[in-house]
Amino acid sequence: MTLADEKYIALTTFKRDGTPITTPVWCVPVESGTVGFWTSSGSGKAKRLAHTTKVIVQPSNSRGVVKPGTSPAEATAKLVTGPELEGIRVKVNAKYGVMVAISKFGGTIGGLIKRKRIPYGDRGVVITLS
Repeated sequence: MTLADEKYIALTTFKRDGTPITTPVWCVPVESGTVGFWTSSGSGKAKRLAHTTKVIVQPSNSRGVVKPGTSPAEATAKLVTGPELEGIRVKVNAKYGVMVAISKFGGTIGGLIKRKRIPYGDRGVVITLS
């Protein structure tokens, strides 16, 4: 099973001081050897990826707990928009279906409660394994 076949991966990004932050994300195959997902331009992931492309990925569950018997892999990630984002969007909608609508609804409700609304899925991320 490849990384693109996983339902969730644990994505570790790094703060400016080098502190690792791990977040579970959906992933879809993008091109040969790359996987992708979408995120918000206001998310911590996007902000951390704006200053470093180094990431670590590993198969996980929906809570980010890594799967037993798997090992972390170093990779590089880049933020994308335009046609690349649209390609990721089509694949995410095809793979995750109704979960996309549920996730978007949850994000909207969370934004209203926190009084801090951020855009939903307006940036794509393409991950290339090292």
